[in-house]
Amino acid sequence: MLVPFLIMLREGIEAALIVGIVASYLRQTGRGNWMPAVWCGIILAVGLSLSVFAALYFAAAEFPQRTQELFEAIVGIIAVCLLTAMVFWMRKAARTIKAEIQHSIDEALASSDHQGMALVGMVFLAVAREGLESVFFLLATFEQNVGYSAPLGAVLGLACAVAFGVALYYGGARLNLRLFFRWTSILIIFVAAGLVATAVRSLHEAGLWNQLQGIAFDVSGILPDDSAVGSILSGIFGYTATPTNGEFIAYLLYLVPALFLFLLAPSQSSSPTKAAQS
Repeated sequence: MLVPFLIMLREGIEAALIVGIVASYLRQTGRGNWMPAVWCGIILAVGLSLSVFAALYFAAAEFPQRTQELFEAIVGIIAVCLLTAMVFWMRKAARTIKAEIQHSIDEALASSDHQGMALVGMVFLAVAREGLESVFFLLATFEQNVGYSAPLGAVLGLACAVAFGVALYYGGARLNLRLFFRWTSILIIFVAAGLVATAVRSLHEAGLWNQLQGIAFDVSGILPDDSAVGSILSGIFGYTATPTNGEFIAYLLYLVPALFLFLLAPSQSSSPTKAAQS
């Protein structure tokens, strides 16, 4: 439940940040009459994301067992790529996101032809990007979690993000976005490393990866998978008490360079907090 909550909160806040900047800029420049176009773009993006999620989720249920394992591996790898891109994109874009969005709005509304469609397209692409990232992560998460806790966590995270967006629009948001994005980015890197290891396990179960299947270490006597803490770590980070050599190597090959590159980045003189301010 915790990981879907945090991912949807993070993705939702990114989308809310973009939409909030758009809405605030339109209001400040006397172009609030274009807000229906903004809502149209949001609705279309949400509709696309839900459709893609439903199509992939129900299609996977019809696959044979080995094909399901291969599907889980592919979805996990795509989720890792998207989560990694999200982390490093936000780190880079945080300083200039407000100016870039305002420039895009001005360009979209500069011509008298198809102004509404241009604005709809801009908002649609911004929100759909976050939505499709969420789709692949949630697919990878739901394949590993049976029950209602994962969907409930995702819904709660999204609800909190919507509340943040409303507060941002009306000037009441006081969340330190610089620290929020930094620490959630670090958490997401660990989560993505777990997804890499899980993808390697799924490839083995699909019969496509049979190397390095020896047990790297066994800590089941200290922290078994079915213990309370083990279950939490498994749900968040893909923990297993008896990882294979391949899973452990894949975990480290992703985690070490990704974490190093993220922490190596110089501190930013400007932050998403400033970018979100009107």
